[in-house]
Amino acid sequence: MKILRIFILIAIAVAISVTSFWMGQQSYSWFPSQATTAAKLVDDLFCFLVTLSSFIFFGVIGALLYSIVFSRANRLDTTDGPAIEGNTTVEIVWTVIPVVLIIWIAAYSYDVYRQMGILSPMQVVHLHHPLETEPAYAAGMNEKPDSAEEIGVVAKQWAWSFHYPGRDVTSTELHLPVDRRIRLLMQSEDVIHGFFVPDFRLKQDIIPKRTINFEFTPIRVGKYRLNDSQFSGTYFAAMQADVYVESADVYNQWLDQAANREPVPASNQAASEHIEQPDKLIQSGWKVHPPAPPPVVNHPS
Repeated sequence: MKILRIFILIAIAVAISVTSFWMGQQSYSWFPSQATTAAKLVDDLFCFLVTLSSFIFFGVIGALLYSIVFSRANRLDTTDGPAIEGNTTVEIVWTVIPVVLIIWIAAYSYDVYRQMGILSPMQVVHLHHPLETEPAYAAGMNEKPDSAEEIGVVAKQWAWSFHYPGRDVTSTELHLPVDRRIRLLMQSEDVIHGFFVPDFRLKQDIIPKRTINFEFTPIRVGKYRLNDSQFSGTYFAAMQADVYVESADVYNQWLDQAANREPVPASNQAASEHIEQPDKLIQSGWKVHPPAPPPVVNHPS
């Protein structure tokens, strides 16, 4: 009987391990496409956390089921359990294991941030097509820091505008060359805004009266959506913009076309809704902040 229980425990441990690994692999399908070098790193970290969390969850459930099946008292047994004051070995084990897990998660997370270049001047680059399996890696200090494409980002209630200083072009669409380091110089004209593109796995708060230097490398051509991740006021849900990751030729062609256009006020959903809103029958008494004037751009979306 004792040998049978050992085999059952081994079978339960194997089943929990396989299920946990499967859950971790499924977590990749919970996200949109991996459009930057950082996305692969973030998804791998999340997969690790899901696998570990699943192992703990199913482990607890397995222990409970095992106890229910093999450690039940007889239905006619009304006596108290043994008077055990404590087990030093067990207490040490259930203290050491969480500490080790926390240190493991912290070290892994720190390494991900280091590779993303957030905690150090290292730059994350990717030399292969995103469909290939080679992971992104951290480039050394010999990479030229001025090789990044600089783009100015202005956030205001409630519109995004992007300035390309090399061609003096301003747009309400964000165009990025693929497989090239991007440096965004982000500013806010009023309140805190949040730069967030789900496919990039990157989010950065934009603080008023400060210029935020934000760098990343897009690796997948496509159209994505930029959202304001901070509640910035009445029309913050309308503060969105299209993001295009393009080949170098297409990107330069777009810049050439935009540079030949005269600047015009861009259409702005927040401003339009504010002007066209009907008279309310009930006055709430709350002051509604009017949207800022639409940005003047060479290329409106």
